[in-house]
Amino acid sequence: MMSEMIQRATEAAHFEDLGRESALIRLQRAMTWVYRRKAFALGFGLLLLFVLCAVSAPWLAPHSPTRTDYSVTLQAPSVDHLFGTDEHGRDLFSRVLFGTRISFVIAGVAVGLAIAIGVPLGLTAGYFGGYYDMVVGRILDCVFAFPAVLLAMCICVLLGPSETTAMIAIGIVAIPECARISRAAVITVKEQTYIEASRAAGASALHILRRGILPNCLDPILVLISLQFGYAVLNEAALSFLGIGAQPPSPSWGLLLARGRRFLFEAPWYSVFPGLAILLLVCTANLIGDGLRDLADPRTRRQ
Repeated sequence: MMSEMIQRATEAAHFEDLGRESALIRLQRAMTWVYRRKAFALGFGLLLLFVLCAVSAPWLAPHSPTRTDYSVTLQAPSVDHLFGTDEHGRDLFSRVLFGTRISFVIAGVAVGLAIAIGVPLGLTAGYFGGYYDMVVGRILDCVFAFPAVLLAMCICVLLGPSETTAMIAIGIVAIPECARISRAAVITVKEQTYIEASRAAGASALHILRRGILPNCLDPILVLISLQFGYAVLNEAALSFLGIGAQPPSPSWGLLLARGRRFLFEAPWYSVFPGLAILLLVCTANLIGDGLRDLADPRTRRQ
């Protein structure tokens, strides 16, 4: 009896070591893949930097983003004010740091809303097909008929300008794209043999969608999330720039651009640094999206 227990414990420890070894091998392969793709590594590093700025803004900011000091209005970049000051003497470096937090929150919530609504719509439409697929497709076509920024502007005007309204508007305009991508992925997966076997075994549609189809559609959905995040950052900046997104004294990047254009020649740093922040964050999302797309491609993954 004792020998059997020792043998089982030894086998369990052996399998645990194998599992730990395989996990380390997978991690090593992932790190090697990231190292070979410099663009993805750069995007990932920039993303970590932006996340650090968003999370640590209260500790990294040298000044309050809302405190005014009219003795240093429109001051050029210096040691005390790395990005200069605005027309109210507020530190632009601190405002850009806190603007990172606003962009991440608005873009993250908007993309989450689009994924939460669009992906289930696309999965069910692609799986069930027929009349349901036609109705969902026509509704999405109606939303696609409007330019994304114009539709978001209309929603913000109807609901009233605010950060919450911007989240809702950006999320709504991103739903059709999420649904289309999800539907296309389902159509290529639902005819596979293992899906047919699940149907033959009597599995419910919900079980097949959740356990059989969704895990095999995650690659295009992950790529879509990264790209939609970049679009959401741009749309949030556009809405705030037009005055129907975040409202003063919010340090939104789009709002900083809108206010800085009045001093474009007198204080160009007012617009340059928020513009660079938008450019870098959108490029970061695109670099990560391209890397995820390469990872999802079997031919690229083998290389």
